[in-house]
Amino acid sequence: MTCPFCELTGSETVAEIGPCLAIWTNESPAGSVMVLPKAHRRAPWDLTTEEWSATQELLKVLVGRLRSTHQPDGWNVGWNVGRVGGQSVDHVHCHLLPRYRHERYAGRGLRWWFKQPENEVPTGLKTD
Repeated sequence: MTCPFCELTGSETVAEIGPCLAIWTNESPAGSVMVLPKAHRRAPWDLTTEEWSATQELLKVLVGRLRSTHQPDGWNVGWNVGRVGGQSVDHVHCHLLPRYRHERYAGRGLRWWFKQPENEVPTGLKTD
């Protein structure tokens, strides 16, 4: 099985620093981007020191760019790791999501979703 992130072309890249690059997600909210290493890695803790540094620099560059082009009111930054964690492509990628005050779920951060009663794992299924 091929990895779509290992096969990205230069035309899909919106920013690049050293061993990492950024691409638009083309999903809501407007201006959402992903930062990922060029090398195939599966989780953030698999990144090299150079990849971590490049990821941080790309996030700074993209925040500056999105502030001027999209004027977001807030941000979410996150990594989905593993299928249960929501990772749909097995190539690590950091999501940078601009947030806007008029969104339906404005003010609800990443942890809000996990705290909802319907997300509670039934007692008999919890592992210790």
